[in-house]
Amino acid sequence: MVSAAAAASSLRCFPPSLGNRGPGAATARGGLVRLSSRRARSTAGVAAPSREAESAASLGDLTRVDFPILDQEFDGSKLVYFDNGATSQKPSCVMKTLDEYYRFYNSNVHRGIHVLSAKATDAYESARTKVANFVNAANSREIVFTRNATEAINLVAYSWGMSNLKQGDEIVLTIAEHHSAIVPWQFVSQKTGATLKYVGLTKEGFPDIEQLKGLLSNKTKIVVVHHVSNVLGSMLPIEDIVTWSNRIGAKVLVDACQSVPHMPVDVQRLGADFLVASSHKMCGPTGVGFLHGKFDLLSSMEPFLGGGEMIADVFQDKSTYAEPPSRFEAGTPAIGEAIGLGTAIDYLSQIGMQKIHEYENELATYLYESLIAVPNVRIYGPAPCQTVHRAPLCSFNVENVHPTDIAEILDFQHGVAIRSGHHCAQILHRTLGINASARASLHFYNTKEEVDVFVDALKDTIDFLTSEH
Repeated sequence: MVSAAAAASSLRCFPPSLGNRGPGAATARGGLVRLSSRRARSTAGVAAPSREAESAASLGDLTRVDFPILDQEFDGSKLVYFDNGATSQKPSCVMKTLDEYYRFYNSNVHRGIHVLSAKATDAYESARTKVANFVNAANSREIVFTRNATEAINLVAYSWGMSNLKQGDEIVLTIAEHHSAIVPWQFVSQKTGATLKYVGLTKEGFPDIEQLKGLLSNKTKIVVVHHVSNVLGSMLPIEDIVTWSNRIGAKVLVDACQSVPHMPVDVQRLGADFLVASSHKMCGPTGVGFLHGKFDLLSSMEPFLGGGEMIADVFQDKSTYAEPPSRFEAGTPAIGEAIGLGTAIDYLSQIGMQKIHEYENELATYLYESLIAVPNVRIYGPAPCQTVHRAPLCSFNVENVHPTDIAEILDFQHGVAIRSGHHCAQILHRTLGINASARASLHFYNTKEEVDVFVDALKDTIDFLTSEH
């Protein structure tokens, strides 16, 4: 871990624009720079724990020193970052890894014979091995680096879907899928004649697993499902879905963007044919993600992109292709970013994914119970109980208040960063009868004290928006 002094010192490197929220700017937006007495009382709760109390400190208290960005203040309010569902913050070790790559051994991978290229190649392939071990892949050759999870899904849609789907075939999805798991299959459906079948919600507000089971037939060729919903916070029983799908010969693709960063994920245990995730949601750099695919399946698929590195031999009229994963990694990859992802995995593994999962379960329940107690708040998705564990996120609305107004005032008046909008899930929002929602999403470096700050700030925001101004 870096020292508190080092963390504070690193903030000097941030661009001035990050602090450009002085009273003048806020006044132009309606004078929202007031720090409420409720917020002032709550702010004391996010102070670093004393040495005497360190043994009782939460995982959030103990790890936030590794995330210097969280030490910032805006207009006297300490930053509370609750937009982790969109992207997570990066620990200092990841930033150090990126700096070291570009500073000391920046080079292209695989083809060079000089020292820098060899070092870069070793680090890049070591990152692949770390990803494979992290999700318990049978072999590192089952891990394909992509630009993000969206590209990984497109890879499957085009390389597998275009070759294996035809008129009359069916693709089963849920209405709670992220747009990146829907739109590529719409493209494929339009080109192949395959039909999209959607699973709806139960009265409790999560995807109807019995309906999904009932939709499966010999026409079903692939089932595309999330592991954890980025809106509802609910988790699907992937092992059961794989078992049912295997019985009819259908493939399963799992969007694990909201699970891999938060809990142990074992691809061999889950059994899915494909699984995707993004680095930037798991404390790693942006611009890199990965696809896990069963090796025999990857070997049977055509390349997604053509170019350098993905070939075996190139002739004037044809080419032969490399074995996976190189077959799907055309051109110069995001080398430094992949290496940075490897460091993020080292960091998460050192903490322990089970430890992170247990702490975040506790945090998730605390967030839900604190938020549901606020008058006129509706939270989407199932309530937590002994048998239902929510992800550490809540999408919600306040009666007669627009979620974007809530997010904007929380930010400018209280320094609390949440998200508003449809969260790349418009079909789900329409099903819920809404156009948008606000979302607070947490990670292991967040604390219950920050939840208290958020809830108090939300109450002030609701008072502000519903009073006569």
